[in-house]
Amino acid sequence: MTTSIGSPAPHFAPHFAMECDDGKVSLSDYRGKALVLYFYPKDDTSGCTSEAKAFRDAMADFQAAGVEILGVSKDSVVSHAKFRAKHTLPFRLGSDPDGTVCEAYGVWKKKSMYGREYMGIERSTFLVDKDGVLRAEWRKVKVTGHADAVLKAAKAL
Repeated sequence: MTTSIGSPAPHFAPHFAMECDDGKVSLSDYRGKALVLYFYPKDDTSGCTSEAKAFRDAMADFQAAGVEILGVSKDSVVSHAKFRAKHTLPFRLGSDPDGTVCEAYGVWKKKSMYGREYMGIERSTFLVDKDGVLRAEWRKVKVTGHADAVLKAAKAL
């Protein structure tokens, strides 16, 4: 599936939920607030840690703009809890072990490293407005400066 700017964001239905270390989270829980939904490959790897810390460090600015943050990977709830605690992440991390949300946002892709092909999450971020409409997306994200670019777009909502 692919996403389309100006269309309803996938899985903003009340019946859909992901597990987090502190309970379930539904994307519809964020209705009425703008949401940065970011997908990352794996807890506690260098790029994913840098990205999470950049969002953490900008969290007050996102909140001042009325924007919440939710990270998603296929890692377990236990892994997410350790990752959040280790890096003092103030936002929730959704566990998508079966890839339902990853597939809906089109971030589950064929990747290659050192000549080896495998399936994995393509680092991607989506900005959803308070009505659940997709307003911006970033694919194949490079971590440096990314949180700042997302914040700038979020402030423009």
